[in-house]
Amino acid sequence: MKSCIIIEDQAPAQRVLKKYISDIGSLELKETFSDAIQALDYLKVNAIDLIFLDIHLPKISGIDFLKTLPHPPAVILTTAFSDYAVQSYELNVVDYLLKPFSFERFASAVSKVDVSTEHQLIKNSLDFFIKSGYDYIKTNSDDVLYIQSDMDYTELHLSDEKKLLSNDTLSSWEEKLNSFQFIRVHKSYLVNLSKVLKVSGNQITLENNAAIPIGRAYKDGFLSKYVK
Repeated sequence: MKSCIIIEDQAPAQRVLKKYISDIGSLELKETFSDAIQALDYLKVNAIDLIFLDIHLPKISGIDFLKTLPHPPAVILTTAFSDYAVQSYELNVVDYLLKPFSFERFASAVSKVDVSTEHQLIKNSLDFFIKSGYDYIKTNSDDVLYIQSDMDYTELHLSDEKKLLSNDTLSSWEEKLNSFQFIRVHKSYLVNLSKVLKVSGNQITLENNAAIPIGRAYKDGFLSKYVK
């Protein structure tokens, strides 16, 4: 059973979505919101598998709302306008439903959720080789907690408490991994956002309880991506 929410300001469209969700059987509707600001507060404390998101909303558009989510769940956009189709797919949404849509079209969109989620998991991890001394060691980006610059080399700190030394610069790692949940938080540190446990003042605590400083020049950029 997949949990879902509706973000839609028109009552007739809300009723249609609620009926279709009920008819699907594999979806559980948790909440319905008339604007994205209310939904944003809800998502801060609730994990959801799928959002049915209207584009034209009061206060903030569905597109702009989606851009604020650092790790969005699966999203199916609903709209009466076809102008945003290209932009929506650039945001990696599951599907784009043009109102009015049939139950068959709705069911087809929902059926794509599992495939999209699997693709996103693959996309968010990367296998690569680290040249460490004379060896090339295969590593996955999801196993890396953080990367630290240390004089003429960098240290990759892994989930199993191992450390790998690399001759690559921190900037080169930042360029390679910026699409895989890594962000520069200090002139000497690059962290895996998925491994962040908490943020306290100017310090990040990772899953292994490592304490990473947040540099003043990097703080706003980090908070805009991680803290919502």
